[in-house]
Amino acid sequence: MRIGDRDFRSIWAEPDGASVGIIDQTKLPHELKVVTLASVQEAATAISDMWVRGAPLIGATAAYGMAFALRVDASDAGLDRAYDMLHATRPTAINLRWALDAVRRRVRPLPVPERADAAWAFAAEICDEDVETNRRIGLNGLALIEAAAKGKPAGEPVNILTHCNAGWLATVDWGTATSPIYQAFEKGVPVHVFVDETRPRNQGASLTAWELANHGVPHTLIVDNAGGHLMQHRMVDLCIVGSDRTTALGDVCNKIGTYLKALAARDNGIPFYAALPASTIDWTVRSGVDEIPIEQRNGEEVSHVIGINDDGVVERVRIAPAGTPVSNYAFDVTPARLVTGLITERGVCTASEAGLAALFPEYARKSA
Repeated sequence: MRIGDRDFRSIWAEPDGASVGIIDQTKLPHELKVVTLASVQEAATAISDMWVRGAPLIGATAAYGMAFALRVDASDAGLDRAYDMLHATRPTAINLRWALDAVRRRVRPLPVPERADAAWAFAAEICDEDVETNRRIGLNGLALIEAAAKGKPAGEPVNILTHCNAGWLATVDWGTATSPIYQAFEKGVPVHVFVDETRPRNQGASLTAWELANHGVPHTLIVDNAGGHLMQHRMVDLCIVGSDRTTALGDVCNKIGTYLKALAARDNGIPFYAALPASTIDWTVRSGVDEIPIEQRNGEEVSHVIGINDDGVVERVRIAPAGTPVSNYAFDVTPARLVTGLITERGVCTASEAGLAALFPEYARKSA
C-alpha cells in the first residue's frame, strides 16, 4: 500500500538475502522508522514489543524468525527451541502458532543442511500468500459495501466503523478489515471510515488513521465510546473489524473493546462483520470466552501515552496517578451470535460452525 509516493509491504526480504525489513509501528504516526531483523532474537523482540503486530504479520515475522534460527542451528533440537521461543512472544493471535507449525512441518523431513534455505523460501511464500489472501478478502467484502451503497442517496458515502488496526500494517499488505474499504475506494464507491482511537495503545488513531490518510481514504477519528452514539443516530452503515483468533463456532477474539461495538451494533440493527483469513481460524477451539487465552500486557500502556507536543518533540507522559493499579487486557471475545458474518478469502459466511464448514470443509473435517 501507499506511503507518500512509494508502495510498501509491512515486511520484506532485503537484497542481502540474510535479513528482512520491517516498519517499527511503535514509532508511527510521528516517525517512519525502518528496522532490519537478522536473528531469531530480533524477530522475537519485534513481535513481543509490538514493532510488528496484527495476527497475519506476526505469523509472517515468526516464519522469518524460524529461518534465522535454522541458519545457526538446523538440528531437530534447534528447530524446537526456535519454535518455543517465538511461540512464547504473543499468546492470543493464532497466526503465530499457525506459521510456526507450517514452517516446522515443511522443514522437519528435510536434511539438516537444507532446512534454513527451505524455511527462508517458505517464509517468503507465506508473505506472498498473505497478500493474495487479503486481496481476496477485500473483493468479497466489497460486495457488502456496494450493497450498502445502493441504499444510500446518490453520492453519499457508506459509513464504516472499524476498531483498532486491521489494516495493511497488521498484515503483509491490504489488511483484513480495511481491504474491502481499499477495494471500494479504488473502484470509486464513496466510503467514509469512523476510526476508533482504540485505547490503550491507540492503534486506530496512530495506525489506521495514518494508513487511510496516506491512501487518501476519507475518515474521521473518534473516541472509543462514541461508536454507540453514532449507531443510535444512524451515522454508521456497517462495522468491519479484524480477528486475532476465530473459533470453529464463529466466536471472534479481537482487540479489547470489539465486544462492546458488537453489542451496540446489535442493539441498533447495524451489520457487524469480522474480516479474517483461514489462518486465523482455530479449529481446535469451540468456546472463545472459555478457551482462548487473553493476553494481559504491561499496565504502563494504560497509565502512559505517547504523543508529539507543539514543538514537534515525541514525549511519553503519565495520565494516571502514580501507584494506581492498572489492568490491561489486550483482547476480548465477541460471541458468534453478535457477528453478522465472517469475510474470508473464500467468501462471506455466517459466524457459525456450519458457515465455516461450508467454506473450509477440509479443515472442518480434521477438527471434527
